[in-house]
Amino acid sequence: MARVLIIEDDKRVAAEIGSALSDHGFRVDDAPTGSTGLKKAMEGEFDVIVLDRMLPEIDGLSVLGHLREAKIATPVLILSALSAVNERVDGLRAGGDDYLAKPFEFIELTARVDALARRRVAAEAVSELKVGDLRLDLIDRILFRGDREIELLPKEFAIVEFLMRNPNTLVSRTMIFESVWGYSFNHQSSVIDVHIGKIRKKLDPDGLNPCIHTVRNTGFILRAAA
Repeated sequence: MARVLIIEDDKRVAAEIGSALSDHGFRVDDAPTGSTGLKKAMEGEFDVIVLDRMLPEIDGLSVLGHLREAKIATPVLILSALSAVNERVDGLRAGGDDYLAKPFEFIELTARVDALARRRVAAEAVSELKVGDLRLDLIDRILFRGDREIELLPKEFAIVEFLMRNPNTLVSRTMIFESVWGYSFNHQSSVIDVHIGKIRKKLDPDGLNPCIHTVRNTGFILRAAA
């Protein structure tokens, strides 16, 4: 049974989320402030964290930042009344795995939590992926290119994992987005290209031996570098 931590200061909303997830078969714990939520997330083994963005004591994005700095890779679904595109992008860039604007339907929240929990289980089923000189350690969540260790943010890691699970295959931006974020892709968004650009710079700072190739107006292909 998957464990979910709900970090939400609105008692009514937290209770409703907890009830919906419990009815779906999750084991639920909760925290009413950013500081108590951070403490529980640091100490507990959770499969998914549902994190409100506006929290007392420590705000949600700061909680997320502390978790990622501590190398805690638990998938995080951010909840927020801030629904503008730039607000969602900020949340995802901060290390969030999904973003759901308030108000929301509980059936959608449950589906998103379920998708994050399934992805975590699937990732743990295989310990390592290899494509050419790239090696992705799925247990310790570390990417190597040759002997060089490359530090990736959680979203970057998920994108690289998706590409490495589909080597030598053209994948569209929609495929990447729906696999990594778990919901429909906004074709006006540049979030995929922003993440791919950052990943490329980390894989090959000099740009001489690329392994992620862009197919114009279509998507990307990951191949072993020449």
